[in-house]
Amino acid sequence: MNDTTTPDAGRLADLRIDGDRLWRSLMDLAAIGATPLGGVRRIALTDLDRQGRDQVVAWFRAAGLEVRVDPIGNIFGRRAGRDAGRPPVVAGSHIDTQPSGGKFDGNYGVLAGLEVVRTLNDRGIATVAPVEVAVWTNEEGTRFTPVMMGSGVFAGVHRLDEVLARTDLEGRAVGDELQRIGYAGTAPLGHPVGAYFEAHIEQGPVLEDSRCTIGIVTGALGQRWYDVTVTGMNAHAGPTPMRLRKDALLAASRLVGEVNRIALEFAPDGRGTVGFMQVSPNSRNVVPGEVRFSVDFRHATDDGLAGMDRALRAACERVAREVNVAVAVAEAVYFPPCHFDAACVGAVRESTRALGFTHLDIVSGAGHDAVYVARVAPAAMIFVPCKDGISHNEIEDALPADLAAGCDVLARAMLARAGVA
Repeated sequence: MNDTTTPDAGRLADLRIDGDRLWRSLMDLAAIGATPLGGVRRIALTDLDRQGRDQVVAWFRAAGLEVRVDPIGNIFGRRAGRDAGRPPVVAGSHIDTQPSGGKFDGNYGVLAGLEVVRTLNDRGIATVAPVEVAVWTNEEGTRFTPVMMGSGVFAGVHRLDEVLARTDLEGRAVGDELQRIGYAGTAPLGHPVGAYFEAHIEQGPVLEDSRCTIGIVTGALGQRWYDVTVTGMNAHAGPTPMRLRKDALLAASRLVGEVNRIALEFAPDGRGTVGFMQVSPNSRNVVPGEVRFSVDFRHATDDGLAGMDRALRAACERVAREVNVAVAVAEAVYFPPCHFDAACVGAVRESTRALGFTHLDIVSGAGHDAVYVARVAPAAMIFVPCKDGISHNEIEDALPADLAAGCDVLARAMLARAGVA
């Protein structure tokens, strides 16, 4: 398979990771920044993030991994292969969380990679290519923008100097905070990757609804985000007749419905969300004169995103005429659709079939570090169900058996690419 040695089916027929050990590691990491409601608050480049990093690095070293940290704070733990000249096969994700985050988002992908290494050590299995576990910096983008910061710098999407200069709301810079917590590394930025796999909870309800254990992720939806400003006229709610109003909130409310309609028109992959809105002057007896709101469109193809863009702009023009207001649309973010490497997706598929798990091809609706890594290396993802599809929430939950199943698939897919010596 792509210049690797195919795993010996006989030797690996009974290969299973230690699900109990994986679960204990997840719970131990979740204790760092634990919240009263059972979640985790471990924001990037805070003291709690440092503690989480220190714990993971300690586990890496205990597993015999050589640890390197690059200038954006990405951590790599390498297990040597028989052919040191081959690029490593990498598993990874992130350990920073949302302010009201859960135990599994990101953390599972890192600790699943670690559990693969521990299992290889337990079985005395040597690989042809090196194997690495990666911890990417600031995937969530909660404290510092952009999101997926570490993988974006690694892939050359963002310039290191510009990202290091980014500040949080208190004026603290990324570079200074990396220095403060001890993770401003000196390892070369970027290195060849033979294949990259990221195990993750789905963060949606599809697998649970379909009663499938494994999601074979073929790609990720592209995203176009907009800032929309509706400008009308502040007016007294009593003396101003309905027909003479320039009600910005009336127009905005109609456009919220249009966003939903557009997403449904572009089914099954269309997604449309208005998640932020500011109303001015926000007084109960004043007709609103200005409304600012966000639009988040997602689709699996560039053509789909372009069609949704055209539909949004046409709706804004129509509603502006009908309500007698002005509507300005500014695109804020564009992430093109991601299509994962066919060979890596195939390795996940074959591993899932060999293990007999129920499975479903799925497109990720969220952004992940794998989306940026896929720009510079063959990549794929493995999804497992999460309870009620809930994520970015303290009650985020997943079954130990499903987490172990995803890690079993990860182990075999990585070996398919790294080769068994």
